[in-house]
Amino acid sequence: MIKNIIFDMGNVLIYFDRSLFLDNVGVTDPVDRETLLREIYLSLEWSMMDRGSLTDAQASAIFEERLPEHLKKYASLLTEHWDRPIFPIPGMEAVVRELKSNGYGIYLLSNASYHQHDYWDEIPASELFDGTMISADVHLVKPQPEIYLLFCSRFGLRPEECVFIDDSTPNVEGAVFSGLNGIVFHNDSSELRKKLSALGVRIEQV
Repeated sequence: MIKNIIFDMGNVLIYFDRSLFLDNVGVTDPVDRETLLREIYLSLEWSMMDRGSLTDAQASAIFEERLPEHLKKYASLLTEHWDRPIFPIPGMEAVVRELKSNGYGIYLLSNASYHQHDYWDEIPASELFDGTMISADVHLVKPQPEIYLLFCSRFGLRPEECVFIDDSTPNVEGAVFSGLNGIVFHNDSSELRKKLSALGVRIEQV
């Protein structure tokens, strides 16, 4: 029986859309956009931030150093301030609130940098979560099996009583490999409701 629902954050609860972030800071030139995408969001340092090997400020300084002069100002904006504003995934707040009201434990397990602590309270329904774990704090990242096992141990959860929801297929596979149930999220809260219901979770179909 499923008793606990574990959510990823980026592209499950809120959008993590690199193109949107570039739009927000006014970068329109295709070459500049490609440079910033490659040097920041697709960089080794970004993965190190998720693992907690670098702080956001440390990574931002590295990005600024290697960017061309006219792009240096975007290093901090795209690293430490991409969350202004936050864009929630439509329908997901309602999903979280209904599951909570139906008695399920609600949790977060996300690959995220230390900066997550600064904006988590701004995410709709974040106050309903019974526990959260981000990769930077534990120096492990999904889909390492160790992070799922540590998560269940920390919150006293039985893996078989949990369902993990993530937009990344490898991350969901890692959860299933670790004994949890898993659902791949496709930016569709109605589809998610159907998949949860198929696992026996009490949730309305819309």
